[in-house]
Amino acid sequence: MRPAQPSGVVEFNPGAVRAAEARLAEAVGLAASIGVTIVHSAIHPVRERRPSTLMGEGQVEAARQAMEDQEVGLVVVDAALTPVQQRNLERAWGTKVIDRTGLILEIFGERARTREGVLQVELAHLSYQRTRLVRSWTHLERQRGGFGFLGGPGESQLEIDRRLIDERIIRLKKELEQVRRTRGLHRKAREKVPFPVVALVGYTNAGKSTLFNALTGAGVYAENQLFATLDPTMRQIRLPSGRTAILSDTVGFISELPTQLVEAFRATLEEVAAADVILHVRDAAHPDSAAQRADVLKVLTEMSEGPDAALDEDWPNRILEVLNKADLLPGRDLPGIAVSALNEEGLDRLTAEIDRRLSASEQVAEFHIPAGDGARIAWLHRHAEVLSTEAEEDVLVIRVRISEAAKSRFERIPPVGEETLPGSANDP
Repeated sequence: MRPAQPSGVVEFNPGAVRAAEARLAEAVGLAASIGVTIVHSAIHPVRERRPSTLMGEGQVEAARQAMEDQEVGLVVVDAALTPVQQRNLERAWGTKVIDRTGLILEIFGERARTREGVLQVELAHLSYQRTRLVRSWTHLERQRGGFGFLGGPGESQLEIDRRLIDERIIRLKKELEQVRRTRGLHRKAREKVPFPVVALVGYTNAGKSTLFNALTGAGVYAENQLFATLDPTMRQIRLPSGRTAILSDTVGFISELPTQLVEAFRATLEEVAAADVILHVRDAAHPDSAAQRADVLKVLTEMSEGPDAALDEDWPNRILEVLNKADLLPGRDLPGIAVSALNEEGLDRLTAEIDRRLSASEQVAEFHIPAGDGARIAWLHRHAEVLSTEAEEDVLVIRVRISEAAKSRFERIPPVGEETLPGSANDP
């Protein structure tokens, strides 16, 4: 984490659905999450966007005066700034200015840990920075001669830098495509197991990672911090019926998610597309819980549209809303599944509902298995819900609730003694 630096946060609110105060609190939380010390924050309602500075001259001057005595080294404007607006505000305030997109990219850059996450963040950052070159290199727009890879005659420093960024973007996209293929192979391997997948989605800081830890006993990083989790994490969980499922924790959503990040993190969100159940974790105690819910559903809807849709049209039927932090609302009658991931309250009801959802897509089947075929009997206990077991001489009649994919695979497992079992104790 970089050293803290004094900064100001200016909230821009052109009639957004959520309250301006809540937006400001979120912006302050985003800045503070990467070690920035907040010394001033303010809301500046804007009736009309100014092409030069976004805000009116009076608002720009009021902000400058508020910052003058604070030795502010960084100002965060909670809006999407054009390169021209960013440059003009920096000149007016005499300090570095970043917008909402730049701030979120900075956070993602600090939090990404896996190879995939690092590649995605760099791609998003370069795509964003490419549009800022006119601001970054205004002092280097002189013509420059050269040869080879340094550029041809008359190529400007701006053109060289843009070309180098474009080349790096192409390489990153190729590397990410390889990552996607690898993830696809892993997903196909899981489909063969087959374990159902349960994916956690939700607004950032809704408590997804805390719920993930409570359900799996994992030690995933979970703090009261925006974007605490960026890289997808997967763990096995045992449901009340005895079946095993894979629980996937994903990156948090946020309003006005930068376009660069929506594209760059597409591979991360593909885990949602493969999920049999999608747990939409909401912060029930947040004043903007309803608006946050709308933001998450908007992104999921966009993922199901267009020729390259990552989600199928049936995804709304797979969503289960989980109202987290219910302990902060004592006595309130909350709809849906109310839990407290921190206190582990309501988790039994949640896992039972997950079980019920998964069972709805399964069938009841009956298998006659020799009593000595322990490997196949154990396989059924791991991959299906055993309803009853009856002994008939040396044969066990086992009735199970099982998915079609699991049933098909079980029927391909040879009885004990014929050959090595793919469904033995070594089979995941």
